Amino acid sequence: MKGLVIVLIFLLDPTRSYQETVKMPEQHVAPVIANLEDFERRLPGYLNGNSKLAVLLDYDGTLAPIADNPAKTKMPVELEAILHKIAQHPEIFLAVISGRGLKDVQKQVNINGITYAGNHGLEIEYPDGSRHDYELPAEIKKNYTNMVRELKDKVEKNGAWVEDKRVSLTYHYRDTPVELKDEQKNLASEICRKYGFRPNQAHEAIEAKPPVNWNKGEAALYILKQKFGDNWPKTVSVVFAGDDTTDEDAMRVLRGLGRSFRIAENEKIQTFADFRLPRQAVMTDLLKWIAEVYVS
Repeated sequence: MKGLVIVLIFLLDPTRSYQETVKMPEQHVAPVIANLEDFERRLPGYLNGNSKLAVLLDYDGTLAPIADNPAKTKMPVELEAILHKIAQHPEIFLAVISGRGLKDVQKQVNINGITYAGNHGLEIEYPDGSRHDYELPAEIKKNYTNMVRELKDKVEKNGAWVEDKRVSLTYHYRDTPVELKDEQKNLASEICRKYGFRPNQAHEAIEAKPPVNWNKGEAALYILKQKFGDNWPKTVSVVFAGDDTTDEDAMRVLRGLGRSFRIAENEKIQTFADFRLPRQAVMTDLLKWIAEVYVS
C-alpha cells in the first residue's frame, strides 16, 4: 500500500523528489556498540571483503580525541596504523569530512591517496588534486568578513578565540572561565545569526556555517556519487562515523543507505546514526572490524 501511495504522489506531482515523498528518518536513541565483538555481533555480514566499501569519517572527536586546542589533536598510534592499512586497500574508498579548513585536516591526517573535505564539505579535494569548492555568493562572503571582525572585537577575550577558516569559523571558548562561558557563547551565537550564519553547538565551541544548502550530508552524497555514480547505493557499502551535531547531517541522509555511528557518552542522546559509540577509543575497534574483513 505504501508503494502505491508513493507512485500516485509521483504521478500527481513528478517534480517531487523521493526524499520529499518518503517520510524522512527521525532521531532516536541508538543501540550502543562498545567493542570489537559488538560490531561483529550486531552487524554480521554487512562487510564483504569482495565488495566495495566507502568509509567516511570526521576527524576531531572521531579519528582523534578532542584536545584543548585544535593544534594539539593527534590520532592514537594504533588507530592511525590501521587507518593507513585500510586506506591502501583497493576495494576501500576513504574520505575524511571535517569542519576544519581543507589544508588543516590534510595536515592532521596526512594520508596520501584519499579524499578530503574541509569546512563541513564546502571544500573537497580528490587524490588527483582536483577540487570541488562550493561558491558562496558575494553577499555571504561580505557578511562573513564582517562577522569575523565583530566576533574578534567583542568576544575574542577571556581565553576564547575565533578560528577563521575563510568560509566558516569556529568560536572556541574551552579556556574561558566557567562563569563567563554562557554570556560569551550566547553573544557569539547572536553575532553569527545577525550576519545570517548558522551557529551550531560543538565541543566547547560554536561552529558558524554559511546559510547555504550544503553540509556534511550533502558533501557525503556528492562524494559518493562522484566516485561510484548515481547507482552507488546498490554497488557499495558505506560506513560513516562522527561525534557532533554537524555530523548528524550525514547520518540523516545515509540512514538506510549505509551504517553510521555517533560517538557520544550521553546514553540518551537523540541521533540519526544507526549506532552509538560511547567513547572515541571505540573508533579503533571500528577500524579493526573493517581491517579484519578486508586486510587480514
